[in-house]
Amino acid sequence: MKQLIFIFIVVISVSCKQEQKENELVKLSGSVFGTSYNIQYHHKENTNFINQIDSLFNTVNQSLSTYIPNSDISKLNRNEINKVDHYFVEVFKSSKTIYKETEGVFDPTIGNVVNAWNFGAENNKFLTDSTTIDSLMQFVGFDKLSLSNETITKPKSTYIEFNAIAKGYGVDVIGKFLESKNIDNYLVEIGGEIRAKGKNIEKQSFWKVGIQRPRFDGVSNLNDYVLAIPLKNEAMATSGSYRKFKTDENGNRYAHIINTKTGYPSKTNVLSVSVIAKDCMTADAYATAFQAMGIEKVTEFLKSHPQLKAFIIYENKNKELKTLNFNNFPE
Repeated sequence: MKQLIFIFIVVISVSCKQEQKENELVKLSGSVFGTSYNIQYHHKENTNFINQIDSLFNTVNQSLSTYIPNSDISKLNRNEINKVDHYFVEVFKSSKTIYKETEGVFDPTIGNVVNAWNFGAENNKFLTDSTTIDSLMQFVGFDKLSLSNETITKPKSTYIEFNAIAKGYGVDVIGKFLESKNIDNYLVEIGGEIRAKGKNIEKQSFWKVGIQRPRFDGVSNLNDYVLAIPLKNEAMATSGSYRKFKTDENGNRYAHIINTKTGYPSKTNVLSVSVIAKDCMTADAYATAFQAMGIEKVTEFLKSHPQLKAFIIYENKNKELKTLNFNNFPE
């Protein structure tokens, strides 16, 4: 009997160690898309997929980055090519849908106007004249573009930029890759855009993420959260106006997000918008759009889009921070 008990205890001990090994957390981090990334996942063989992930990052960049001169999107903007890959096609189709849903508030053809405003300008003042803006705005409008199979048709002077959706898409690409490796518990974060599945097994809880408190002094306190929430097999993206803005002679702040109808920066009291959606590409695009739409239009929009959850931080007339929760955004 003692021998049987001993064997039973040994088996239990080995089993526990094996389960612990299978539940070990793999952590990867680095730089991509002009920002940082952090990836965590549980894998039964504790496999490090960094080489495959880096390859995917490079492929997405080569397709969608306007910062790379020989990328597909850069060549397309110079009218050197019109055939694109499936990464571009996926982002294009999603952008077209969100463009229509937001009645043009989300518009990837506004990029040249954004560039003209040069938000890094000295003294944080407006340097762009109305003539320049008017000349650029005539080429803005995602409805001017069409897609047939993998061929894009666009006006020669129209400039496409997917910066408001591509980072979220990159998060989804990595998430889907991990799922293809039968990884059921992971968190992927790139520059604050997040996709999560399953749980953090070490903590036996859903992956928890934070929404930072807005600051105008340029200081980033990673531990200063307005909210910390669990993500349950979903994605979240946040767009903030408090890091990039311009100030007019009356002290009014204008967001770095350009009004796609006028070509001018948006005057807004909205400081931060976080959106939860089924995928990060969708959350990323809507977070940008909601920043530009303002509270009243967002409120109406979300009544007919219950699949989107949103959390807005804004400044009232007394310069006090206030928050709004839409469609049961977790608190």
